[in-house]
Amino acid sequence: MQHETLDVLIVEDEPQLATLHTEFLEKNFNLRVVAYAATLAEAKAKVNAHQPRLILLDNFLPDGQGIALMEEAAVKNPACSVIFITAASDMHTCSQAIRNGAFDYIIKPVSYNRLRNSLERFIQFAQTQRTFKVIDQSSVDALYNLHAKQFANETGAKGIEANTLELVKALFNNQPDVAHAVEDVVEQVGISKTTARRYLEHCVTTQFVRVEMRYGNIGHPRRLYRKV
Repeated sequence: MQHETLDVLIVEDEPQLATLHTEFLEKNFNLRVVAYAATLAEAKAKVNAHQPRLILLDNFLPDGQGIALMEEAAVKNPACSVIFITAASDMHTCSQAIRNGAFDYIIKPVSYNRLRNSLERFIQFAQTQRTFKVIDQSSVDALYNLHAKQFANETGAKGIEANTLELVKALFNNQPDVAHAVEDVVEQVGISKTTARRYLEHCVTTQFVRVEMRYGNIGHPRRLYRKV
């Protein structure tokens, strides 16, 4: 039996990563990427325009947090599922995603074996939704087993490489009184913005640095990091 092609929206502000996701999805699964969004505003417009069956959602976007997209009626629709793929490794964001009904939560850098597992379960879940018109306990159990969230399997420490971590820590040790932005770490350590965010949030979790929010006259507050 041929299964329907499922439409996907990718919300990711790093074009290269969005392209990698697309190639992986369309090469290995019966999934079709119908749109990209690099900002929260674009994501809201495109989710309503395309009504995707699945959203791969980053949380750190230039104009806000991706978690806010889950308040859109088109995303709350039972026919839409969300898989977070994000550097956000704090428990608050993860818990909020669970409460809002996210299908899965994968922490960057992406393990494509982990993503494959998630997408396989999602496709089975979507097919099971179509198959069962009237449910009994066994069909409910099948849906819950496919939707079983494995959030706890991904921790902030996964993917943290010792040498890179030492470089990040050295930046703070050498300037203990300076509050650094993500961009400072990108420039001085020589890593991508996604990687910098992940290492910084790991340092927050391990209480090596603390977060300070700096509010300017215009725009969103800046998230800065200072050595504890």
